[in-house]
This record gives sequence, C-alpha cells and structure tokens, in this order.
Amino acid sequence: MGRAFEYRRAAKEKRWDKMSKMFPKLAKAITVAAKDGGTDPEMNPKLRTAIQNAKAQNMPKDNIENAIKRADGKDAESYTEVNYEGKGPHGVLVFVECMTDNTMRTVANVKSYFNKAGGSMVPNGSLEYLFDRKAVIQFDKTEETDIEALELELIDAGLDSIEEHEGSVYVYGDYTVFGDLSKAIEEKGIDIKKANLQRIPNSPVEFTDEQLEEIEKMLDKLEDDDDVQEVFTNIA
Repeated sequence: MGRAFEYRRAAKEKRWDKMSKMFPKLAKAITVAAKDGGTDPEMNPKLRTAIQNAKAQNMPKDNIENAIKRADGKDAESYTEVNYEGKGPHGVLVFVECMTDNTMRTVANVKSYFNKAGGSMVPNGSLEYLFDRKAVIQFDKTEETDIEALELELIDAGLDSIEEHEGSVYVYGDYTVFGDLSKAIEEKGIDIKKANLQRIPNSPVEFTDEQLEEIEKMLDKLEDDDDVQEVFTNIA
C-alpha cells in the first residue's frame, strides 16, 4: 500500500481523533439514516452502518439511542445532504460531503476555508468524474480469516478488491452494492469495524511533505466544521 495509504490513514485518524467533533457528526448520520429508512437497524442498512461506525469510535450507547429518537423530531426534517467541490493549496482536489440545517451558512463557511487557503470552490459536478465512489468495509483480521477464500465468496455480493494492512482487512466494491456487500460480510459472522462510502481518486497526485502540511491545515478547518461529514482528496 505504501506511503500514500499510510499518509491518508494516519492523517484521517489524526483528524477524527477529536472526540468532541466526531460524536455529533456520527449522531447526525444516525439521525438522518433513521429518518430516511426507519428506526429499525435490521430493516435499514444505512442506519445499521451508521450505528456500526459509531460503536467503532466508542460512542456511548445512550448517545446512539438518543440519535435514533431524534429522527422523529423536527430537527431531523431540517437536515439536508449537500456536496461541495473545490481546489485547495497546490492544486489539490477536494470533495466535501455535508449534512446541514442551513445551506447558506454551510456554503459560506466551506467557501471561506478554500479562499483563506488560497484555493477556490468549483461548480458542483466538476470533480465528480475524477473520483470513483466506492463502498469500503473494514474489519479486523483474525487467525480464522482466509483472505483468498473471502475474496471468492464475496464476488457475488459485488466485491471489487480486498486488501490487508496492519491487521485490518479492507473490502472494496462499487457504491451501488454497499448494502449487499455489508450483509454478505455480516452473514459470515464477521464483526464490521467501519463501513462507509468513499470517493477514491482515479488519478492520485503525489505532494511533498511541505505541501501536504499546508494542505492539511485546510483539511483540518473543513473537518472541524460541524456541518462537514466527510472530506475526500486526490492525494496519492
């Protein structure tokens, strides 16, 4: 996987280690998933995934239950999922996924983060084709894990590829098979650690450590924003 994967993983974990910011984002994802598909995780794959991700980050059970209950309230109805695209320092391409109750506030904030970093937003859809949208499911490797056997067994569920890195297994598939792939893994008794939809650059770009440091400052600003759920880049 090399330096690129190491950088992305380490940087992501560093930013997501901010518990005070992470729990509200996870709760918002649970609330919206419950609002969209019902409050029963067994019948709502999106909600089941949101709960899994929250548990993986040690979010308290009470927080999870309260987030589900909020799906019936007025707050949930006001949430809108919106995406923004832009170019940051050194030409890095950035795709920002948001969940907000005030799009005017969100777009103004996102625009300011790009502008202050010497970048700019671009019209929505400009960068979409430069990223592949993938279902990414992560779980811990155990002594019983047979990667080659799993690869064959999950092909029918839409598996594209499977990778192992430092004790974790990463399963990739097209975003359209997210539910089927998650279910197939669960049915094998595997405890999913994290599962989400990611935008993976189809032409990753290498940046120097100095450039990455500057880019990171802007990404930190974006991901600290309460309305921002996920940030994806074309960093190699």
